[in-house]
Formats: sequence, C-alpha cells, structure tokens
Amino acid sequence: MQIKWLEDLIALAETRSFVRAAAQRHVTHPAFGRRIKGLEQWAGVALVLRDGGPVVLTAAGETLLQHARQTVYSLSSARDELRDNALPDQLVFTLATGRTLARTLAADWLWRVRAQTVNALVHVRTGSMAETLHRFERGDADFMLTYHHPAIAIRLRPSQYLQHTVAHDRLVPMSRANADGKTLFGFSSTKPVPYLAYANTLALGQLVSDHLANHAQAPRLKPCLECDSADALLEYVLKGLGVAWLPWSLAAGACKAGKIAPLAGKTLEIAFEVRMVRAKRRLSPLAETLWEAVGPT
Repeated sequence: MQIKWLEDLIALAETRSFVRAAAQRHVTHPAFGRRIKGLEQWAGVALVLRDGGPVVLTAAGETLLQHARQTVYSLSSARDELRDNALPDQLVFTLATGRTLARTLAADWLWRVRAQTVNALVHVRTGSMAETLHRFERGDADFMLTYHHPAIAIRLRPSQYLQHTVAHDRLVPMSRANADGKTLFGFSSTKPVPYLAYANTLALGQLVSDHLANHAQAPRLKPCLECDSADALLEYVLKGLGVAWLPWSLAAGACKAGKIAPLAGKTLEIAFEVRMVRAKRRLSPLAETLWEAVGPT
C-alpha cells in the first residue's frame, strides 16, 4: 500500500468524481482508477460504489477514509516536526529527486553550491519519478531534479513552473569486461543475452522499455533479473550477471577503470536530459539564491 493511494481516496471523497479527482492528483483518469483499485485490493473490500452517478464510498470506504485522513495528517505533522529540527534561524532547503540522481548529479550540484548552503540544513528526498513529482507538486520540496525525455515527459504547467536543463546524460548498454577490454557478453542475432532490467516503476525502466520496443536493431535479450535500483544494476553488471543499460554519469568511473565496457557502439544508447524544476512563485531567499546558481545550460 502506498501513501499516495490514501491521498487519492481523500481526493475522490472530496470531489465525488474520478475525473475531477484524477485532475486534482495530476494523473490520467485510467491511472487514477488503477490506483483506487490497488487500494481496494490491499484492503480486500470494495471502497467505492460504481453505479455511474456521483461517487459514493461504501461503509468500508468511509472507515478507511477516516484512517486515511488521520494518517496523512500525522505524516504531515511529522514532516513539520522534522523540519523544526533545524537550529533556530537556520535556513532549510529541500531537493526532491530520484535515488540515482541523488548519488550522481545532485551530489555534484550540492558540491558546487556548498558555499551558499554552509549555514543551512539541506534535505534530499528520494523516490520514484512519480513519488518525486507528487512530493514536489505538494509543496514539500523547493526544487525537483528529474529526468526529461519524450517517452517519460512529466506534465508541468509552464504558467506555474520554471525549469532548466542542468545536464545531458545517456543510458548505455554495459557488460563486464576483462583485463583486455573484451566484454563478457555480446549482442548476437542468434543467442539471447542475459538482461538485467529496471523495474517499470522507475523512469529509467520506462525509457529502456520504450527504446527497445521501438528500435529496429533491438538485440535479443533474455530477462534474468529486475531491480528498482540503478546502483544495484551496476554492481550486478560488475559481477558479470548480465547486460544492463546504465546511466553514463553512474557507470563512467567503472568503464574508465576497464571493469565494464559499452556494447554495440552508440546505436543502442538513449540520450536524455536532467532538469531542475521550481515553482514560479517567490521562494525562500536561500532557494532563490540557489536557483541563480542553477542557471540555463
């Protein structure tokens, strides 16, 4: 069960409409319906009466709604309490991003702006692309650092948000390499290669899946492992478990050290951008200063 499902139930109870609730939650109508069904599967009972009219919750739905409101309120209060752990008059800045970006590009950026944050408390909050977007739109983060590609484009209103491209990266098919630079695996037209895949809940997983599904020269792959961590997939490639599409920003060190090597030249690489996003409204003085340090590329 995911906390966002409880927030979905609250939105549905308030709007009494799947369409309006989906718009409020910034997801498509079908996706919102699937999330409510996911909550019902978790609860083991029907939560909504589906009779074609305004949405009405079942008795079980009303009971869960009460708990959902209490849970969301408690978590919000806990968040505020954690933020209060900053020292008196200490500035606080929150960055929402993905787990891989937190380790790579976010770490590089935080190092560059360390002079501006020396007296501040910086919160870095990680999650999937959907979780990160939800946290950001909810106002729980000053900036969002996220991937950008047509296959995974997030819907943000230009009238409400500003964004800068801060880096260009690429997903590269990688294999373990020996001391001579020869890869353990190679793409073949006859034999499928052990494939280490991202979970589809990750933006990188969606990127690779879309790329392979639409590429005329997509290699033969035998899925043998799925993981929701790019860092873990890098380790699996280093162990020689198979081939994975890794962000160059993550894999460059191991590649330059000769431990892993790219496959198939650049024909199967996937180029994408990394963007920093903020709301257009006036932010804290610290956030405004840090935005100036982002700058367009």
